[in-house]
Amino acid sequence: MLLRAIEESDLLTLHKWANDPELQDAMGAIHFPSSMDFHKRWFERLKDDPLNQRFAIEAPDLGLIGLSSIINIDWRNNHAWHGVMIGDKNTRGKGYGVDAVMATVRYAFDELHLQRLDGSMIEYNTISIKSYCGEKLGWKEEGRRRDYYFRKGRYWDQIVVGITVGDYRELIEKTNYWDEN
Repeated sequence: MLLRAIEESDLLTLHKWANDPELQDAMGAIHFPSSMDFHKRWFERLKDDPLNQRFAIEAPDLGLIGLSSIINIDWRNNHAWHGVMIGDKNTRGKGYGVDAVMATVRYAFDELHLQRLDGSMIEYNTISIKSYCGEKLGWKEEGRRRDYYFRKGRYWDQIVVGITVGDYRELIEKTNYWDEN
């Protein structure tokens, strides 16, 4: 698995994922159907944006399978928000998401010198919650905002999660993740 810069040639696939209602229902932020022109403008803004870093997730022999983000970077207090999306449903559940999150967290803590990352999930996205807050990724559930998202005709809670650099170092020492991957 490789994290790399998003290229203009990725936009067709990203446009398809952005307009996939099933995929978008699993995401926290609301995303309206969007045009290719919207994606081209978004891509142009990425180039000079020091507060938002987005990476293409590429799998060997498969190419682009998702996106990983470090956004809303607060350089003064050294924290940011993180999210990951595996867009191709045929690649989910194969460990690419865990590898992408680990690589992103490593980059955030070891290269960007951030102190913590935050994230959130819709309460019905139990696969994501278990992945982030399980033994492999080591994030902590830090709270719940009741009736935060409106999806599928009703309100759902937002599960707030986070990881500090200390949590990450403890996880690496316990799992030897980078020695095995």
